[in-house]
Amino acid sequence: MTPRSTVRCAIYTRVSTDQGLEQDFNSLDAQYDASQAYIRSQAHAGWTLLRAKYDDGGFSGGNTDRPALQRLLDDVRAGKIDVIVVYKVDRLTRSLADFAKLVELFDQHNVSFVSVTQQFNTTTSMGRLTLKVRTLKTGETAGGIPFTRGSLAHLLRNRFYIGEVAFKGEVLKGEQPAIVDKDFFEAVQAKLNDQVNNHKAKWTKSEGLLIGRLFDDRGNRMSPSHARKGSVKYRYYLSSALLQGTAERAGSVRRVPASEIETLVIKSVRDHLKPAQPIDDRGLVLTHVARVEVQPGRLVIQLAEPPSTLGVAWQKTPSRRRREILLPEGIRPEQARPIRSETRARLVASIARGCRWLDELIADPTASADSIAWREQCSVRKVNMIISLAFLAPDLVKAAIDGRLPHGMGVARLADLPAEWSKQHQMLGLPG
Repeated sequence: MTPRSTVRCAIYTRVSTDQGLEQDFNSLDAQYDASQAYIRSQAHAGWTLLRAKYDDGGFSGGNTDRPALQRLLDDVRAGKIDVIVVYKVDRLTRSLADFAKLVELFDQHNVSFVSVTQQFNTTTSMGRLTLKVRTLKTGETAGGIPFTRGSLAHLLRNRFYIGEVAFKGEVLKGEQPAIVDKDFFEAVQAKLNDQVNNHKAKWTKSEGLLIGRLFDDRGNRMSPSHARKGSVKYRYYLSSALLQGTAERAGSVRRVPASEIETLVIKSVRDHLKPAQPIDDRGLVLTHVARVEVQPGRLVIQLAEPPSTLGVAWQKTPSRRRREILLPEGIRPEQARPIRSETRARLVASIARGCRWLDELIADPTASADSIAWREQCSVRKVNMIISLAFLAPDLVKAAIDGRLPHGMGVARLADLPAEWSKQHQMLGLPG
């Protein structure tokens, strides 16, 4: 069994006035006992309480020149403390607690963390990071919930810890002393910048065309994810609130099928803008789509240029809805299986793409299957196969959209059918 490392903990307590400090059990004692109990609850993680006490009685939170606080910071700089525990977090004490979290997250002599996401998963699983509670103008409160990845990234970029302040776009020298080594801080910034650049590179290769632009109706970003069942991959977008373990913060629609949403957004934007020049789907989203919000009955698409908003009707298909499936010959109703949701989404997207490419060939004399294949970085055979889907019978297209095609009726099965609609039904063994 791997030996458990020791995490050295110090408790910091403070009150603004000296009223009541003469009592046998005062506010400082109450804060200390509560913090001590919390440290004991983390014994499984190796937390142990140091004997030294850091109590500031009768000192305002706006004053950082407090004797116990300065002793505490000296001991932190000397490497004697790993974690600072405070009972109540307010004003500058908040920054002190934030710094305590920094001490937890990183070894100051070795910037070895892999990513903000990894550190986020590690620290939130230990239940230590929460956002400050704020009172809004409406009287409602916000915060008090576990840190998000964005909150953690913001914390790690706060130049307050190296004695600087940001003001109106400028970085100025602050009055507060630096409590984090500047070289270490800049090394962290370099790591974070590398992660941003890697994220952008992954975005260009990602299957998720709406990554970074899709949100639920409570403002949570919807991130691409997938699941596999056998050899089949199901793509979808998931509210980040679920990924962060705060399901109560998720919007009305928490999870949507990726291909279906992408197809609808791209078709709606193309129909609205009618681009004069051919542009692929990824380029269309990157250039023209600023944000997409998923609401229960529609998608709200914010366009970048020109600034405008599109409202597109959309309804999430219930996962267990019974559908009237087109029955192939010789199959009884109880034996029928509907088309897989991911196969259906891929088929509908391919039909729409085939119609668009066919329109391009008709409208542009210079266009060809070869030029489309070069632009889309695929084979000419695939282009011809996708275009053939534009000649499907209308009732087959509607059945595909409604999810009423039987299992196995995917792109490969429907891409090589005769042009006559009656023969299409005959070859597929479906009623005409």
